[in-house]
Amino acid sequence: MFLALQQTAKVAQEVAEELVSEEKTLSIIELIKNAGIGGQVVILVLLIMLAVALFIYFERLSAIKAASKIDENFMNQIKDHVSNGKLDAAKILCAQAKSPAARLIEKGISRIGKPLEDINKAIENAGSLEIYKLEKNVSVLATVAGAAPMIGFLGTVIGMILAFHEMATSSGQAEMGSLAGGIYTAMTTTVAGLIVGIIAYIAYNHLVVKTNKVVHQMEAKSVEFLDLLNEPL
Repeated sequence: MFLALQQTAKVAQEVAEELVSEEKTLSIIELIKNAGIGGQVVILVLLIMLAVALFIYFERLSAIKAASKIDENFMNQIKDHVSNGKLDAAKILCAQAKSPAARLIEKGISRIGKPLEDINKAIENAGSLEIYKLEKNVSVLATVAGAAPMIGFLGTVIGMILAFHEMATSSGQAEMGSLAGGIYTAMTTTVAGLIVGIIAYIAYNHLVVKTNKVVHQMEAKSVEFLDLLNEPL
């Protein structure tokens, strides 16, 4: 009899543990569904921001990779054309390269015959324009990285206000289970905001590093071209 009671108690305990574990298991979709209209709107905004950030990242990454490609013999060919006075052939070669560095060299070639200071100034101006093109829309990623966590926190604050409002209007008779559920559901907006912000922050810094490599390449090719003009004929 005692053993039977002990086994029954053990079975009851296992069933209770399973029920507790089932109650504690909650999917992300259920959290979003239970977040209320305010929380769902905030999460929707964050998802849109994430989509925009990812689109800009992959679009800029593709453009920057294309801009960094240049033939290793490009400058040798430019040197041969310039030394032989074939400026038109050098310009055609630059146009075929389709890279920021090549466009800077083309700008410098078009100024050959003028003072070296004017050529240098023309290359610098063209370089500023090329950098602007490379950094197009990258600032949006920085904005998303900073705004997403704040928007997520705003959703959490709204959820907390609604939870405490329910407590106040229920004359202190609100169930702790429903109150706690509303609070941790509201916290999902903060988590979503942090996730979007972290992704945008990493994407922004990665693009900055890639852009700086292209800028250094442009500077190196420009210096090499100016050194070519300084060489004695």
